[in-house]
Amino acid sequence: MVNTQVTSGSGAERRKSEILSAAAKLFASRGIEATSVREIADCVGLNPGALYYYFPSKSSIAVELITGYLRALLDRYDHEGLEELEPRARLKSIIDVSLATGAASPDATKVYHAEFANLRELRDYKTARDLTNRIQRIWLDAIESGQRTGVLRRDVPAKVFHRFLRDAVWFSVYWRTDADEYPLEELSKDYLAVFLEGMVQR
Repeated sequence: MVNTQVTSGSGAERRKSEILSAAAKLFASRGIEATSVREIADCVGLNPGALYYYFPSKSSIAVELITGYLRALLDRYDHEGLEELEPRARLKSIIDVSLATGAASPDATKVYHAEFANLRELRDYKTARDLTNRIQRIWLDAIESGQRTGVLRRDVPAKVFHRFLRDAVWFSVYWRTDADEYPLEELSKDYLAVFLEGMVQR
């Protein structure tokens, strides 16, 4: 039987978190467009009408999911004190945080990277777009710092190197699982070996 009861206070926040988690799983496997509000509601034991108490639309669920994911990621980058690190250590820290975030939130990571290119120009996604630009700037600042100091090659454009490294890091969520005998720390070191050794100034 579907539960139609709504809650308030901390109970409402828990329910919203459950809805976001269920939506992330469905969006990651089927896409936002192909997922219905009824399917999300069924996953958390609500009827569609009750779900609208927590979110006014499917789009609002997607906006909060993506925006919350990006804010958490940006907070983790900020916590690392990246600007105080030398370029190689800064890139290592960025990779570590990104891998840990992907491992902790694989569904949200997949939704963001699969869907956001088609959503970023929509008005409701302005905040997410701004957060994405700030996150991209963190990666680029680290790479450009390495190029300015002579640690990294300058003949490879920073934006190109950023795209190669970023995509390799984030797309690990599609093949690495918690059961994989490949620790995140080892994966991070291997990324640095593959990407930076080819980028290091000779």
